[in-house]
Amino acid sequence: MSEEQNASNCSHDCSTCGASCVQRDPASLVLPANKESRIEKVIGVVSGKGGVGKSLVTSLSAVAASRMGYSTAILDADITGPSIPRIFGIHEKTMGTEEGMMIPVETKTGIRLMSVNLILENESDPVAWRGPVISSAVKQFWTDVIWGNVDYMFVDMPPGTGDVMLTTFQSLPVNGIIIVTSPQELVTVIVEKAMKLAETMSVPVLGIVENLSYLPCPHCGEEIKLFGESHIENIAKEYGIRLITRIPVLSELSERSDNGTMEDVDLSCIDELGVLFS
Repeated sequence: MSEEQNASNCSHDCSTCGASCVQRDPASLVLPANKESRIEKVIGVVSGKGGVGKSLVTSLSAVAASRMGYSTAILDADITGPSIPRIFGIHEKTMGTEEGMMIPVETKTGIRLMSVNLILENESDPVAWRGPVISSAVKQFWTDVIWGNVDYMFVDMPPGTGDVMLTTFQSLPVNGIIIVTSPQELVTVIVEKAMKLAETMSVPVLGIVENLSYLPCPHCGEEIKLFGESHIENIAKEYGIRLITRIPVLSELSERSDNGTMEDVDLSCIDELGVLFS
């Protein structure tokens, strides 16, 4: 049944309805975490399109929070395109308990990770799953993983506003989202879509991060606009949301993502991420 049909036939009694739609009361579908988990804050990292650096921002946010002394975790909800384990140099598999629960893998600085790549036999195996199965996996990463005590959990979501984002907003107690963009005219539409869905689901928007914002000249420090003039400050002002930071094009970020050493990154150029945890 389409969302339009669901809306027209809606009795507004979510307790008797099995449909998944944005009209549902989000609180009615929130699932409890594993009984051995205590997760204080859940932050979703979203983008309206692929290739803007969503996983990079997720990783940097987790590293920033960890360096500030917070217990940190990442739930990789990008089931068909998982990249979080590689960014942190993790290639081992998750362990299970006798009760059927999963134990997250820890990075060298103690950031806890759960990703589909940690349960696949081979990292290169494609995840050819249909939407309901993917959504179920995201739920299981929340309910069937022994996360322990976590101050900040970051959820790296796939691009767009499809099933996984709806499932995450409805099933997890999301405290807010970070929208990741790039300096292009298209960004206006991307931000608007993400903001409207967050508003419909009663999820606060914590702010915007613009990735690939500029290339700093190695000689004079001038900002070279590789992808055109940025409009992010005007967009943030127009929608009344915080511009958290602008991340420049840095070879270090690419290299550390590729070789799995993101925890050794120099955050001095993007220390504005710390405002999320102060």
